[in-house]
Amino acid sequence: MSSPSREQWGSRSGFLFAAIGSAVGLGNIWRFPAVAYENGGGAFLLPYLVALLTAGIPLLVLEYSIGHKFRKSPPAAFRRLSRPTEALGWWQAAICFVIAAYYAVIIAWAVRYIGYSFGEQWGKDANGFFFGNFLQAAEKPGLMSSYVDGVLWPLIAVWVVVLVILALGIRNGIEKANKFFIPLLVVFFAILVVRALTLDGAARGLDGLFRPDWSALGNGSVWVAAYGQIFFSLSIGFGIMITYASYLRKRSDLTGSAMVAGFANSGFEILAGIGVFATLGFMAAAQGVGVDEVVSSGIGLAFVAFPTVISQMPMGTLFGVLFFTSLVLAGLTSLISIVEVVIAAVQDRTGLGRLPATLGVGGAIALVSIAVFPTDSGIYVLDAADHFINQYGIALAALIVLIAVGWLLRRLPVFQKHANETSAIPLGRWWLICLGIVTPLVLGWMMIDSLRAEFAENYEGYPTQFLLWAGWGVAAAALLVAVLLSLLPWRSADSETALEAGTDTGPAARDAQDAREKEKN
Repeated sequence: MSSPSREQWGSRSGFLFAAIGSAVGLGNIWRFPAVAYENGGGAFLLPYLVALLTAGIPLLVLEYSIGHKFRKSPPAAFRRLSRPTEALGWWQAAICFVIAAYYAVIIAWAVRYIGYSFGEQWGKDANGFFFGNFLQAAEKPGLMSSYVDGVLWPLIAVWVVVLVILALGIRNGIEKANKFFIPLLVVFFAILVVRALTLDGAARGLDGLFRPDWSALGNGSVWVAAYGQIFFSLSIGFGIMITYASYLRKRSDLTGSAMVAGFANSGFEILAGIGVFATLGFMAAAQGVGVDEVVSSGIGLAFVAFPTVISQMPMGTLFGVLFFTSLVLAGLTSLISIVEVVIAAVQDRTGLGRLPATLGVGGAIALVSIAVFPTDSGIYVLDAADHFINQYGIALAALIVLIAVGWLLRRLPVFQKHANETSAIPLGRWWLICLGIVTPLVLGWMMIDSLRAEFAENYEGYPTQFLLWAGWGVAAAALLVAVLLSLLPWRSADSETALEAGTDTGPAARDAQDAREKEKN
């Protein structure tokens, strides 16, 4: 039952822009191209499409349905589903807290690099400039010993922008921001791609990306990589889509919206792959080496490889400004959605208004971000926290959600029915099979495979002591905080509302709700 004071999107397009903005982030630009290249090139698009249809879009529909049915943030929505699952919602909120804290600093780097693009201030050694001059990174990971002013000030600016947008609310803040940022991002990136395609060697790069290696399809790791890419690029598994869907109007096309958001995200990833590999092809031709020798991903691609290319190409300044501005825009839309999860959770839990919740929650995340990451060890903490919170936070939480909802509570048919009531595209048995069998098995295998690699050797060769607090410790702390928060009592008014809705905890309440739904039919 929807709270009368709950905010709503102004239009379906506003929701779609926000959902696409959340999904289209830094990973689309710097992760997908390298993953595709390393896993069969053009042949990778087949398992990628299968993963989108069997895991990505089905999971989007599930999260939309949970948020839309209960009209609440993840903790409150899962509480209404079943009291013991409330901890899953708080786990997702805690994960978002961690991700937002370090995600903002990458955007701050990109902000600074827009300025560095004028005059190509990184010089001839982009790697040395980034880690030495700019980040002033310590020689090895450890405790923070000094602040880096060049990172601190743009980071503060990023947080000011994000908190102002969030304070303005769903319709006047998030919706309007995404309607401005997403078209601008598409225009800037389209110009960047066109420019990249005109570079000498661009064809070599595209051939390296799209030439299919069909034999790779027989490798199980390629399929796991496809599911992993879809999973991490669609903003599913950590409560964003549950939160955004809770602001939808009562009559909303959930499956159609999931299709649009899913394919729009994949379309941008392919566009990013074209732009990135056309540029890397130019770099390979300029250096007289093979494309395989210049392929990189992540931070190294954005802040080392691309600056190197920019220094070698005609009109490099314009290319640099477009590229790093695109990173900022993609990052901001994702960061806004991540922080909104935590704000919405606290609002539902405490009854706080939009402004105090934004200042309190957003301010707390910003303080952690500013205290930890613009330091000489910030890059190492970011790398370790990102790896462990993704593998043993987002992916593991999503697996447990599917086990709880699909296997233990057996509520998938309820959400299927809810989606079908308002959607143009009905969900069939394939949806139940995908979420009940295919996706849990893939996520389970991803966990096993990841843990096997983790115990074989330390991630990135980092010291065990460092990983215990910056990696494993961060992931474990998110889960611990979630469990503790789920043990705290809610306001009685919320419990009464849940009981009236027939969606609170135990089996008796659920059976009663099922009986009422059958009577309606």
